[in-house]
Amino acid sequence: MIRFPTLILERTKIPRIIFSIRSSKVAKISSLMKKCYERGAWCFDLPSPQHLETFHKLKQLINDETLMGLCHVEAEEGVSLAGKPLHQFELKVVSTIIKNIVPRDLVRYLFPAHSSYEVLTQKEIDRITFDSGRFDRAISRFTPKDSPFLLLGEKYGDWLLALGRIDPLKEMVSRIRENGFIPIFSGQWATYVLPKAKPLDVAAYAIPINKKWSLFDFTRACDLIKKFDKPVISLNPLAGGELLRKSEEAFAFLFEGLKIYAAIAEITSEEEFSRIAEVLEKVPPLIPLRKT
Repeated sequence: MIRFPTLILERTKIPRIIFSIRSSKVAKISSLMKKCYERGAWCFDLPSPQHLETFHKLKQLINDETLMGLCHVEAEEGVSLAGKPLHQFELKVVSTIIKNIVPRDLVRYLFPAHSSYEVLTQKEIDRITFDSGRFDRAISRFTPKDSPFLLLGEKYGDWLLALGRIDPLKEMVSRIRENGFIPIFSGQWATYVLPKAKPLDVAAYAIPINKKWSLFDFTRACDLIKKFDKPVISLNPLAGGELLRKSEEAFAFLFEGLKIYAAIAEITSEEEFSRIAEVLEKVPPLIPLRKT
């Protein structure tokens, strides 16, 4: 049985390496999740309905109350404009962000298919509101017993921050806590999101960072994370599998170099699980004392 190093976030234990099974097929997710559990894994990332369904079936099968999931809710599910879900205005949202935030030389890289140039007016931005009904329905799919932590944000989290609208995110965080979950903010653009989202009452911040890559300025992202005085979780720690054969080096960079608290590692096979498991003994447990 593999020993998983742990940390404590808001009095709740969580492993420092969490496995995310990269597949949309229930049969594959089910088979690999069960194999990982049998070898000691007890916390799984649940980014889709297929993952959540598989997790519930596994928990019923094994009857293990310690098995934990990490569920996701997209920030878009909690915001509306003029009474309509914000995703109905996505082209205008993206155009506004391209105009105001994104460096011109990166527009084609980030939004290769975008061709609309109509932007939101400031009046429209000001009319974006927290949609409590939609958000309550979204989080009703989950229970704190199965998923004590709830990841909030993803691309619309970044976009709301870019529009200067952190207030709906604060409402969502508050609603998450009211329902018994511990919120974690999940963003994409580390150097932009971490400073902007810092006022949120969340347990940690999850952003894509690894030894090879961070969105936009890698060096600046690393410097910011080292100085950031709240817990950070690495998404995509193995660069989509490119660093799998150098897992020990990749995790040393994150845990020792950047002082990352935890990492959500994607796997597609038991072999990949085994490669990562080999380095677990070298990852110490963490008692959360803040970085200096």
